[in-house]
Order: sequence, then structure tokens, then C-alpha cells
Amino acid sequence: MTPEKLPHPKYIPKPYEQMSYPGQRVQIDVKVVPSSCLVNEDKGQKFYQYTAIDEYSRWRYVETFQEQSTYSSAVFLGHLLQRFPMPIECVQTDNGTEFTKRFTSPKDTTPTRFQRVLESHGIRHKLIRPFTPRHNGKVERSHRKDNERFYASHTFYPFEDFSKQLKVYNRRDYNQFPMRPLGWKSPQTVLDEFIQYGVTYV
Repeated sequence: MTPEKLPHPKYIPKPYEQMSYPGQRVQIDVKVVPSSCLVNEDKGQKFYQYTAIDEYSRWRYVETFQEQSTYSSAVFLGHLLQRFPMPIECVQTDNGTEFTKRFTSPKDTTPTRFQRVLESHGIRHKLIRPFTPRHNGKVERSHRKDNERFYASHTFYPFEDFSKQLKVYNRRDYNQFPMRPLGWKSPQTVLDEFIQYGVTYV
């Protein structure tokens, strides 16, 4: 006699929480720049793209760094707070060491430099479940679009050139690009209309 194998319960995803206004929650993630994009003396180096997306408007802020660390994350967060025109209530990230010590030093309760900046501004830090990048789906999806629209056709040298090209691409081709989830409005339009008139995209 062998024990009866019970069927696995069907996975039913929970409905995703929809944001009601800009700044309610912002997703942040880091992308390693494809090595094929680096030419001349930059070959073999690593460049990083830090990305923040407001879940409500899909408005996006990006910045380039030459290291992936809690220091870079803190600098990026400070610049984001200067650029985003509304208060940010919550920042959501994965469990990378550039954001948290959750798994590398679980007994160390001191906040990282990134978390100290969050605390100083009264911003809640939400960590997604380990190994579930889909929970940071908006920023992950934007990185896939970057591969198709930007990295597939660009090369960079030196680092300053990469930084300049990415900023231009994000401003012209991402924040100004109409999106179906936004009622075919661009992220910049949705953000501007909410700030000026309290108009939503739904």
C-alpha cells in the first residue's frame, strides 16, 4: 500500500493592490548594464542602472552608478526625493544587500545607509517576498522594455556618455510614452494632471 497522493491546491493569485495617488508606493530596483553595451576602455567593467517607478502614475526616475551598494542606494534615494514632486509614503525593494541586511546579517538590527535615509524622511520600507521578483513587477517590466528599446541598440563610452544617454531615453521614450494601463496617457501626463487637477487616469 502506498499513501494516496493528494493534489496540490490550485494557486490563486491575490488581486494586486491598486494605488490611489502618486507617492503612495514606489518600487526601486537595480539593473546590471549588459556587457555588450560597453566599448573601448569600459569593456569588462560593470555599470548599474538604478530605477524607481511610482506605482500609481508609472512615472520613472533613473540614475547610473559604477557600484551597487547601500551607499549608491542612499544617494539615489536622496536624488529621487528631490525630483519626485509629491511626498513618498512607501518604498518597495527586493532583499538585495544594497537595500537591507535581512539575510546577510539577520542578527544585526542596525539599518543600512539606505534605510536610514528612508527613516529620516518617515518613509516605510516594504521588502518583497524572497525569490519573487514579480512582486516588484512594474520596475522589472520596465527593465525588460529597456533591453528592447535602449540597450539592444546603444553602446557607451565613457561612463558619463552612458549616464547622459539613459537620462535622455528615460525622459523622452519612457515618461512620455502612452501606456494602456494608464488609459493611453503617458506617465508624465498622469502625474501632471493629478498634481494640477486631481484627475485620475481611470
